[in-house]
Amino acid sequence: MKTVIIGGVAAGAGCAARLRRLDESAEIVLLERGKYISYANCGLPYYIGGVIRSREALFVTKKETMESRFNVDVRTESEVLSIDREAKQVTVRNLRENREYRENYDKLVIATGSSPLRPPIPGVDSERIMTLWTVPDTDRIHAMVKEKGAKTAAVVGGGFIGLETAENLCHAGLEVTLIEAMDQVMAPLDREMAELLHEHLEENGVELRLSDGVDYFREEASRVAVHLKSGKRVEADMVILSIGVRPNGRIAGDAGLALNERGGIITDEFLRTKDPDIYAAGDVVEVTDIVSGEPAMVPLAGPANKMGRTVADNIAGGEEVYRGSQGSSVAKVFDLTAAVTGNGEKALQRRGWRKGREYETVLVAQNSHAGYYPGAVPMMLKLIFTKDGGRVLGAQIVGSRGVDKRIDTIGTAIRLGASVADLKALELAYAPPYSSAKDPVNMAAFAAENVIRRVARFCDWNTPDTDSEAVLLDVREEAEVMAYEIPGSVNIPLGQLRRRLGELDPEKTYITFCAVGVRAYTGARILAQHGFDRVFVYPGGVRFYASTHRKSADKDAADPGASSESAGTAGSRTDGAADGTQTQPTRRVSLDCCGMQCPGPIMEVFNSMKELEDGDVLEVTASDPGFTKDIAAWCRKTGNTLISGGKEGEEYIACVRKGTTEGGRSSCEPDSHLCECRESGENAAGIPGSGPQGKTIIVFDGDMDKVLASFIIANGALAMGRPVTMFFTFWGLTALRRPEKKPVKKSFVEGMFGGMLPRGAGKLKLGRMNMGGMGTAMMKRVMKDKNIDSLEALMKKAMDMGVRIIACSMSMDVMGIRKEELIDGVEIGGVGTYLGEAEDSNVNLFI
Repeated sequence: MKTVIIGGVAAGAGCAARLRRLDESAEIVLLERGKYISYANCGLPYYIGGVIRSREALFVTKKETMESRFNVDVRTESEVLSIDREAKQVTVRNLRENREYRENYDKLVIATGSSPLRPPIPGVDSERIMTLWTVPDTDRIHAMVKEKGAKTAAVVGGGFIGLETAENLCHAGLEVTLIEAMDQVMAPLDREMAELLHEHLEENGVELRLSDGVDYFREEASRVAVHLKSGKRVEADMVILSIGVRPNGRIAGDAGLALNERGGIITDEFLRTKDPDIYAAGDVVEVTDIVSGEPAMVPLAGPANKMGRTVADNIAGGEEVYRGSQGSSVAKVFDLTAAVTGNGEKALQRRGWRKGREYETVLVAQNSHAGYYPGAVPMMLKLIFTKDGGRVLGAQIVGSRGVDKRIDTIGTAIRLGASVADLKALELAYAPPYSSAKDPVNMAAFAAENVIRRVARFCDWNTPDTDSEAVLLDVREEAEVMAYEIPGSVNIPLGQLRRRLGELDPEKTYITFCAVGVRAYTGARILAQHGFDRVFVYPGGVRFYASTHRKSADKDAADPGASSESAGTAGSRTDGAADGTQTQPTRRVSLDCCGMQCPGPIMEVFNSMKELEDGDVLEVTASDPGFTKDIAAWCRKTGNTLISGGKEGEEYIACVRKGTTEGGRSSCEPDSHLCECRESGENAAGIPGSGPQGKTIIVFDGDMDKVLASFIIANGALAMGRPVTMFFTFWGLTALRRPEKKPVKKSFVEGMFGGMLPRGAGKLKLGRMNMGGMGTAMMKRVMKDKNIDSLEALMKKAMDMGVRIIACSMSMDVMGIRKEELIDGVEIGGVGTYLGEAEDSNVNLFI
């Protein structure tokens, strides 16, 4: 029997190999339009990005191997033009020789796959506008990057290929803009899960243009201008189209075989077309969605390979049924992994299903493995199930590690028709490096069970935006709220909730929040059992809220510090101990504190460090100028190691290793003023003493007499050989202003406020008996007559002798005072800096 297979990549090549193993006597002809067979389409973006270094590695099975190992007649560059079902022949064009011929068959397999869409957008025919689907496509893009020196790229379309292409173009050193007409990337994900990817893409330098399609292209010199529907434009050296695929079913349709409305070939459960001698497999075939039972197109490599095997079995005499697909898929997006299986909410809603009526969902935040074992990172897992829990409908997971095995576990359960109770009962392998005793899959099922039994109710991710009457009850500790506060929320720490129930109105609707959802659930149970009827838990906690509300988060505070592992987000730096030896951290965690004011960054570092293990490195980015000093003091007092710190661009970055390397001291503090690790028991001259000898003075008041007293005390302590730190905050800052006006940019209110404040020590007045300035003038005259240094002279003397003068960064922001307006020699710091010095002191004064 002679079998002709049209298409030589996933389904076609797999079918040929399987058929040969089943039937040594079969005549097998494989016709492929392109130059190559059985190549790794899914690996193409990674070759462009340099992750896959060898082009040869892309070829799974070469033509010569298929011919010699499987005795298959492989004909590349052979395009099938038509099928003659009556004569059982196909017309083939040899593209190398430009000639046509006819080939007979007993059985025919159509495995023509799909092709990328290239819509008739004006200007789309430019040579700089490409798709990524085949090896020649890859070669063209690779040449643009490596040989023609492309520096910028626009990727149109945010599906799997678009995301992988955008990431790998970034790895290749290009600036990338991702354009997507929808309001999210990766369409199979529900919107809130896609928001996690949006956040991560932007963190890694990809410029996102969502809800904005392409109007037209225009090639300008050596660039392409992408004009968007909004009127905006993006310029790039090259454009990659990744806006979907269409099945290559034309020749089947021309032969009278049944096609669906999208051009996919319709088959029976044995993958036979309406012609019993013609089979179809792969992307070109319409399959059954096993969740909904409805027809679907699922252009994925896994199903294509399985269909090729099924067709081979049936040609060889079997009766193998292809049972459909559930769309299980996974994608790497920089340091995150996004995966789906089954139906999401969007798919269910298109079928007319409604949440709370036909289906329910839960969303849980879980670690990839036991939190106490190094390297645990969070994942967000969304589970979709029927309202009664009798059937799991789908799942979506976004995280850094362990995502693939959880999605495969749930996918297997869906394939076997599992219920929520079945998921709950799954006994999954556990050891701390791999999972938790209660695996994330089990935890999602526990949460689902609570919903089914009405033990807990979860609101939607955007309910705080749509229900203005709901009270947002934050049950985190006050220190956590200092680092990130949900706009409009009420904070009652969980430990205080029971005794403060009287502050809440049982008639109102409450949404409880905590960091990841566990305490929020406990808080909701407390309220529910005390007569509060409308209580909902916010899914995923504050961490998830901040990711899905990035604009409001950036405006009101900053990212709450998701401990998602990331490498090199603040530039490449080498970790090293004080002696210069290189060390390898167990885990490197990125923490973005940009936008937070003191003491926000330090509080966030404190909270994040509690989640790490000894040796883990926390890489912190902040916008507060006093942060680098604060973190040095914080490390010194908490037994952690400051590896590096300083300013990069407009940001202040510090790397902190949990634990110490030199007996409790910070081992590598970056600047000279950070290296003054004054140990307890030593004075400013380095003379051992009995316990702390330093003096710290907070100068809060701006009255001349109080500031004068502060410097008299400071100079006296310094004369005794004691280290002195003066921390100027609020009104005390006026003493540090330059007498001359400096041109700095301020808002109108800041300018007005600054104009009313005294400009330097010479303009300060007495706190009492000022008498319109007469009292102040009399005091200065008496001081001069008695040969007492003026305030300005005392300040200069103190600074010359080594008194450390620190201006509070937060107070400067509040008072509208800029660094340029301060006298020379003043440092900018925050609460952490002061507290670090205070612990080294035996006298702390507040003036």
